Amino acid sequence: MSTDTPILELRGVDVAYGKLRALHSVSLRVHRGEVVALLGANGAGKTTTLRAISGLLAPTAGKILLDGRSIGGRRPDLIVRDGIAQSPEERHIWPELSVRENMSLGAYICRDRVEAATRLDSVLSQFPRLRERLGQLAGTLSGGEQQMLAIGRALMSAPRVLLLDEPSLGLSPRMSQEVLGALKRLCTQGVTVVIVEQNVHSALAVANRAYVFESGRIVAEDSAANIRNDPDLLRAYLGG
Repeated sequence: MSTDTPILELRGVDVAYGKLRALHSVSLRVHRGEVVALLGANGAGKTTTLRAISGLLAPTAGKILLDGRSIGGRRPDLIVRDGIAQSPEERHIWPELSVRENMSLGAYICRDRVEAATRLDSVLSQFPRLRERLGQLAGTLSGGEQQMLAIGRALMSAPRVLLLDEPSLGLSPRMSQEVLGALKRLCTQGVTVVIVEQNVHSALAVANRAYVFESGRIVAEDSAANIRNDPDLLRAYLGG
């Protein structure tokens, strides 16, 4: 884990849905090679934070910085080109397209066919199940395989920061561990991960650090190990 200038930083970010203020002065830092978990109850502001980072929501105040450069309010496609990709909650794959076609759409910013093929091979090395199913329609995959595809599709843009929203949602414990274990391997290859995950203990098992959200505010920040071993914090904000 690096201690240099953060690759991603939020400074006093506010986000609103119409007149409803969803984030209140959220500040966080993510360093290269880290897995950082965003934890909290449903509606606490975790997904809103990811959507602001990826450009799907524009902050009403504050700054979002990638490598020290402001990206707040940029179009989502430009933020992908900047090096941030998101695997959304509920996956949003294209069920009527093949696994290969879904992957190719993830590499839409890559014009070099050789480079795209190299990226595909790299993703398939992380998720070998998908190699066996490249010609299969995505809608016929199991839930765990669809999650692997959603993450793999995001990786096809070769992001420096990968945003994951509920990657273990609806998965069996075994498949959840397989998906989350792949995230750890990604970090050894230079990918930085920000993960929103309702399964607190699974998230803390793979994360280096965590931020705890409540009602659109960050109420705690610490190493994953310290949060995991703080029963009062777990009871107060994370359901024990």
